[in-house]
Amino acid sequence: MTTSPKSRFTKEAGIRVPPRLILTDPWCFWGFGFGTGLSPWAPGTLGTLAAVPIYTLLQSLNTGAYIVVVVGLFLIGIIICQRCEERLRVSDHSGIVWDEIVGYLVTMTAMPFSWQGVTLGFVLFRLFDIIKPWPIRLADRAVHGGLGIMLDDILAGILAAIVLHWLAPVLVG
Repeated sequence: MTTSPKSRFTKEAGIRVPPRLILTDPWCFWGFGFGTGLSPWAPGTLGTLAAVPIYTLLQSLNTGAYIVVVVGLFLIGIIICQRCEERLRVSDHSGIVWDEIVGYLVTMTAMPFSWQGVTLGFVLFRLFDIIKPWPIRLADRAVHGGLGIMLDDILAGILAAIVLHWLAPVLVG
């Protein structure tokens, strides 16, 4: 195991987390996206999938209220991710997926509801989150802790939202 230069925690190297810890610790339960981050396969994708029902509940809000809720989820997410990271003593564990949940909600900001839009937003967000083009990659490497966990996904959500709003009139209708 290695320690990242700006973190006192170990970098994840196949560290398995006991499901009981995640399901009984409130910070880790939220951080692991209600347990979706426990998946050994594509936890980020499952975490993003957990965001879809949250989006369907929030999408009826007016844009201002939606943004206030998402900013609130981002701010509490910094604390959630930091506390979960501290409990696990692992820097940015792949099972911490609260950032994917909020990143997807950022992607869907001001998007009229349609299942085509939900799907396209999902694909675009995952694409930007996985590929991590500049400035996402820079944020991912330079910022650590709870803010670092959240920031790269917020940036991925912003870029995905720009592309989604650009493509939506053509692909979604």
